[in-house]
Amino acid sequence: MRKKIRWGIMGTGTIAHSFAEGLSNVLDGELYAVASRSKEKAEQFGKKYNSTKIYDSYENLVQDKDIDVIYIATPNTLHKEHILLCLNNNKAVLCEKPLTINAIEAEEIIKTAREKKLFLMEAMWSRFSPIMDKVRRWINEGVLGEIRMVKADFGFRREGPPEERKVSPSRGGGALLDVGVYPISFASMVLKKSPKNITGITSFLDTGVDEQSSMLLGYDKGEMAVLSCAINTPIPKEATIIGNKGFIHIPEFNMAKKATLSIVGKEPMTVEIPIKGNGYNYEAEEVINCLRNGKIESEIMPLDESLSIIKVMDELRRQWGLRYPTEG
Repeated sequence: MRKKIRWGIMGTGTIAHSFAEGLSNVLDGELYAVASRSKEKAEQFGKKYNSTKIYDSYENLVQDKDIDVIYIATPNTLHKEHILLCLNNNKAVLCEKPLTINAIEAEEIIKTAREKKLFLMEAMWSRFSPIMDKVRRWINEGVLGEIRMVKADFGFRREGPPEERKVSPSRGGGALLDVGVYPISFASMVLKKSPKNITGITSFLDTGVDEQSSMLLGYDKGEMAVLSCAINTPIPKEATIIGNKGFIHIPEFNMAKKATLSIVGKEPMTVEIPIKGNGYNYEAEEVINCLRNGKIESEIMPLDESLSIIKVMDELRRQWGLRYPTEG
């Protein structure tokens, strides 16, 4: 039996717990090591998910020669630093979205990964469900005809104040980087190109980060993407792809279980495929498949596309006058 791919996890926050739970459903991978700046948090996390090794230093984690790939789940403003730490220690990387907080940082880490011929991928987990694979096949088969418009919305509201990391400028908080990246990435996946025109409006929290936004992207052949996001408003998480022959509707597109194809003059067809595990297992499986096949990039979430998505967010933040302290 071949050796399982051994994972290290950097960071022990909420999203790291979700990934570790997903990884437990991956037959060809295992959680081998976890690291946190807090020894107590690392030990609690490692015990919960049966990690073989536990570190209270990210530097010690990346120097562990038995780790094949590291999942980064640290705050947005630290992604570049921690990706480079991994790459400079010859570790493959899956980094939580957004890949970095701006395009300058993204260009640097992408250049490093390619020069070192090391795997790097943005953890856009919503792309990897079986339903999204079905949606991409429908699009590639041309069942909708010419794609004319994409609509996608992602928002939530929890009782009580939002989590500190979501509203903190020093941690790269705000709706755009936290959840706006999902609809923007969805539009990019469908239209397969960068927008020519980008505009948006936003409202701000007292902390100075964006609370909710509406965004409009225009493309070279007249296609449009109409998008919204929020971290304090329960916007339905829905997406619709509209072509000149019909449309595809995807409820809960961030963790899609079903999609309805409606072609003009025909009965709608709904396809439903249950999600195995919690959904994070699919992106882990994609990474493992790439590593097994000697790939340094994923065809489903390629680095040039991650960079294009970050450039869209950069332009929106420029229009809104939103800069993070780490950007100077």
